Amino acid sequence: MSDDRRDELASALVAARERVADAERAAGRAEGDVTLLVVTKFFPASDVEHLIDLGVREFGESREPEAGRKIAQVRADRPDVVFDADMIGRLQRKKARSISRWARRVHSVDSLDLVEALGGAAQRSLDDGERTDPLGVLLQMSLDGDPERGGLVEADLRGVAERVAAYSGALRLDGLMVIAPLETDPDEAMTQAAGIRERFVADHPDARELSAGMSGDLEQAIAHGSTCVRVGTAIMGPRPILSP
Repeated sequence: MSDDRRDELASALVAARERVADAERAAGRAEGDVTLLVVTKFFPASDVEHLIDLGVREFGESREPEAGRKIAQVRADRPDVVFDADMIGRLQRKKARSISRWARRVHSVDSLDLVEALGGAAQRSLDDGERTDPLGVLLQMSLDGDPERGGLVEADLRGVAERVAAYSGALRLDGLMVIAPLETDPDEAMTQAAGIRERFVADHPDARELSAGMSGDLEQAIAHGSTCVRVGTAIMGPRPILSP
């Protein structure tokens, strides 16, 4: 069964990498310009280890404490392999300390309170030797202003970015993240996101990352400048059935 699962992941990974490469070419971008972040939330550590054996080194998680336990297990099982894990889902402030121990970057920062929690947590993790680099931050933009989906409207990005900068050494402002609203045409949504990003980078030239695009809209995202696509279902398959 383990070999079957590895073969299944290998085939899906090849297909996803081809989609990214095709989209890069179609957009006139260099091969390898876009990071493929494999989203392994809900899936076991054994799947992460299969993917590591297949050459993957960047993963996305969104459920704590599941993510922390999984990453600790994989690092124990593969002590000689260096890989990165990002927090991509909506984040409660009370989880900031645990996430600061394992995450390279948080993609879903959308409030001053969350910046404060992450800044303090990252500094403690640095002080305790649990990490050696600042915690990367992507500000999540909202394209429709719906608070249920999270994200910051463009007018609020500046103030939150300034607060991240105040935690220099503990936090690092890497750029922006977006999730296209379900009812919006993906190309239209990514066009809007690209405009916001262009204006944001004018003020923050080092914050050039754009985490945009998932299994269903990665081509449109890459066409509009995404530097990181978050792909789960197209590689991992349907979510496993979880106990209530």
